[in-house]
Amino acid sequence: MRMGRATVAMMGLLAALMVSGEARGQMAAGDPAEEYGVQIARLKYPGGGDWYNNPSSVPNWLVEFERRTGIKTARDQKVVSLEDENLRAYPFLYVTGHGTIRFSPEQRDILRAYLEDGGFLFINDSYGMNDSVHAMVHDLFPDKPFEELPNDHPIYHCFYDLPGLPKIHKHDGKRPQGFGVTVNGRVVLYYVYESDIGDGLADPEVHHDPPEKREQAMEMAVNVLMYAITSRVLM
Repeated sequence: MRMGRATVAMMGLLAALMVSGEARGQMAAGDPAEEYGVQIARLKYPGGGDWYNNPSSVPNWLVEFERRTGIKTARDQKVVSLEDENLRAYPFLYVTGHGTIRFSPEQRDILRAYLEDGGFLFINDSYGMNDSVHAMVHDLFPDKPFEELPNDHPIYHCFYDLPGLPKIHKHDGKRPQGFGVTVNGRVVLYYVYESDIGDGLADPEVHHDPPEKREQAMEMAVNVLMYAITSRVLM
């Protein structure tokens, strides 16, 4: 089940708010507007994890999001760090990899302010990040619960009507879990564990996932980005 055409058309108009400030400046300088749209920025994080994992995932995601929703997207992902002066030009940050993610107190302050002011962070554990993610989120929002989102949460139903988070890779054989931090009624940080959406978005020859698993991963990714757009607009 998907949104009705009228609702998706409305979201397409509202999605203009997600076009980066950098892109707006380039458009004002005379570049063609059709080059720009909803953007996903990959976060280059410290701690030792391979933040660059699955480089084909985000470009594939952007192409499919536009094809399926009709909402214009950028064609290339951006790579940013928390210290980048243009960080807030990118309202959607994507984190993935294996191993450790760790922020300094200054970086945590920057990220907390970014999220509280309308940004969104999607963390995909490609295996081995779980302990460091939980520690990082506890330091980031010590006064807010980091809790598993129920299957009736809007993030699972805002474009595709999904039964919950899909299981894409076996990992440790545990059930997939999606955790969130909610600020003022809006999930600002969404973390998927024992699922690996990012691997399912990569080019088919990378992980050799069957088509049905790749479709499940893409539908979930479309929902995450759609939720980020709609929840930000409705703040």
